[in-house]
Amino acid sequence: MTTTTPVPAPVRPAPALPAEPPVRPRRRRVFSAERRPGKLAYLALAGLGLFSGFPLYWSVVVASHDNGILGQVPPPFGIGPNLLANLDRAFGTVPFGKALANSVVISASITISVVLLSTLAGFAFAKLNFKGRNALLVLVIATMMIPNQLGIIPLYMLMAKIEWTGTLYAVVAPGLVSAFGVFFMTQYLREAVPNELLEAARVDGCHTLRIFWHVVLPASKPAAAVLGMLTFMSAWNDFFWPLVVLTPEDPTVQTALSTLASGYIQDYSLSLTGTAIATLPLLVVFALLGKYIIGGIMQGAVKS
Repeated sequence: MTTTTPVPAPVRPAPALPAEPPVRPRRRRVFSAERRPGKLAYLALAGLGLFSGFPLYWSVVVASHDNGILGQVPPPFGIGPNLLANLDRAFGTVPFGKALANSVVISASITISVVLLSTLAGFAFAKLNFKGRNALLVLVIATMMIPNQLGIIPLYMLMAKIEWTGTLYAVVAPGLVSAFGVFFMTQYLREAVPNELLEAARVDGCHTLRIFWHVVLPASKPAAAVLGMLTFMSAWNDFFWPLVVLTPEDPTVQTALSTLASGYIQDYSLSLTGTAIATLPLLVVFALLGKYIIGGIMQGAVKS
């Protein structure tokens, strides 16, 4: 009896699946410093610049005409012929030259003192360990919540007692230290100056003041430029305290401008002439400190 071996059925191959399309890698957008912004960005910046600078230009235009320009329709937008005459009137109506000198001395003294002392205090609060550091910093920040107007009467009594009323010392002395400046520099130096750098300076034999002068102060230039610009603007635009403590014969720029703007009939050309003159020192300060501010912004962008 013979046995037959079953023949296996042929195996059919599985149907081939449709080939998937190749996955293309995503192109990552690389932002390069060499890539220039488009025309829309330039147009937006130009429009913003014109919008910001038009009030200053309009002040110069009105300062170069008489009051009749305000009633003209449409008003002229060119420089008029009365600029020198209005300048002569402004300096002849009030002691404007003395007011400019007083404001420069006051603002420069306050700015230098605030930047130096705030950086020194910020270095102490940020990098030095001493008892009661946090509580003292909170106390300094709490003084920012008290309005300056509440201290006018006791401050004036103090200046009268030490016989400083009517002098520039009475304007400079209250602004030599700023609580905002101390807080601002403390926050900046905590991140800008690494502890390893300070330890390396101590290993090299530097004492604390030398570390501050050669390490901390150069590292704080961007923040010091911002603080200096804000402090100079605040001191330059201060009106109430100089009005209280100084005499009309020895004014600052803001009190001189208030004298130009006073009167039964408002002389806008005369007032805006003084305003244009008072704005020039602020533009000079920004031009001098702008490179440090922009450099600090770019340095922070590269580090991040």
